[in-house]
Amino acid sequence: MQTTAKVIKYELSDVIRSKWIVLYALFFLVVTEALFQFGGGSARALLSLSNLVLIIIPLISILFGTMYLYNARAFVELLLTQPVDRKTLFGGLYTGLALPLSAGFLAGAGLPFAFHGVEAASHATTLMTLLLSGVLLTCIFTALAFLIAVTFEDKVRGLGVAILLWLFFAVLYDGLVLLLLNAFAAYPLEQPMIALMLLNPIDMARVLLLLTFDVSALMGYTGAVFEQFFGSLLGVGLSTAALGVWVAAPLFWGWRLFRKKDF
Repeated sequence: MQTTAKVIKYELSDVIRSKWIVLYALFFLVVTEALFQFGGGSARALLSLSNLVLIIIPLISILFGTMYLYNARAFVELLLTQPVDRKTLFGGLYTGLALPLSAGFLAGAGLPFAFHGVEAASHATTLMTLLLSGVLLTCIFTALAFLIAVTFEDKVRGLGVAILLWLFFAVLYDGLVLLLLNAFAAYPLEQPMIALMLLNPIDMARVLLLLTFDVSALMGYTGAVFEQFFGSLLGVGLSTAALGVWVAAPLFWGWRLFRKKDF
């Protein structure tokens, strides 16, 4: 634990010195404040910010995480020459990056709401869900970034895979689901749609947010089926659990590859 803490401490100081985290937090701070100034209240600010969170956080997390691990290769090789366990090193590297990214988002998006407040008690629940979804998406796509960086030796190829993976989850996946719905419209697809939704962390976070907004008409087919079968409370619980699995699965897979990787 002491070695892990040292690695995390070094990673945190290194990430903060790069100033990307500061710019990341300032971006959310400026955008959220602008939504309050021009959006007309906490409800519209939350809805607009949720759309931004679902796109920007996965993109920044997977790109920054992939580039960071590639650039830290010399540091990793140096530490591996020391009596440092690979599991400890991998955990320290991941925590040292996911933690400041999450903190930057929480600070940037949370401070304007702390200053302006919310208009209703339900908005406070939505805000907490939004912040939780942002942190979970940060952890998920940082874990995917580490998995990509460990899998692919070439930096350019790794970054290309990271962009394609984000594009698939953020844009292409819903289009493929719609094509599947049109192709098999004559068959009952409720359960397959639920299973397909669980395979996309961005889709799950979207449903988790829209369940708290209570706007099922905007949720799309998969979200409407999810709410119909499980109800809001169970839907939120299942979505959160599935997002937790999405954090653990790529992280565990990446650690196994990291443990066997020949540096």
